[in-house]
Amino acid sequence: MFTGIIESLGRVKKAESQGTNRTYWIESPISEELKVDQSISHNGVCLTVEEVAGGAHRVTAIEETLEKTNLESWQPGHLVNLERCMQLNGRLDGHIVQGHVDTTAVCAHRKELNGSWEYRFEFPKKFGHLVIEKGSISLNGISLTIFNVKKSRFDVAIIPYTYEHTNMQSIQPGSLVNLEFDMIGKYVARFLQ
Repeated sequence: MFTGIIESLGRVKKAESQGTNRTYWIESPISEELKVDQSISHNGVCLTVEEVAGGAHRVTAIEETLEKTNLESWQPGHLVNLERCMQLNGRLDGHIVQGHVDTTAVCAHRKELNGSWEYRFEFPKKFGHLVIEKGSISLNGISLTIFNVKKSRFDVAIIPYTYEHTNMQSIQPGSLVNLEFDMIGKYVARFLQ
């Protein structure tokens, strides 16, 4: 479990395909602190650390993960939001995030507002019942509040701190991002079915 509060930015150092899987080496300020078998959120995707060496760590994404996320497009130099799992003795500053991405969304619009930024994202309409005005969403692993909600789109506002410390700075119109809808909302929707 995660909170959606990004701990560090990483950068893809190496990406390789092995059968239907893709393996990535990620350089980051926290890589040397990680341990093999630890779960880390990478752009909102929970991946297991397989090796740590030289200021980087290695993870592998299987076919199922590649189909539902933006990891297939990662190449050397790509910025990645990183978060270690939450500790039960700490504060929950964002919202409960599982690291299980539901789908991807495309950035449709980005607007600078003299000190903050607004983005619009479009996502598959079949997930429209999982978004609510002023609700929470995990976008590339970042816990954000959504507004201007429609059946297949929403907006988010980004403050300078989030812009500087996450990969939102590299998101442009056409960029693909990972979405995980609010877990409580998903359970309620399932119950009502």
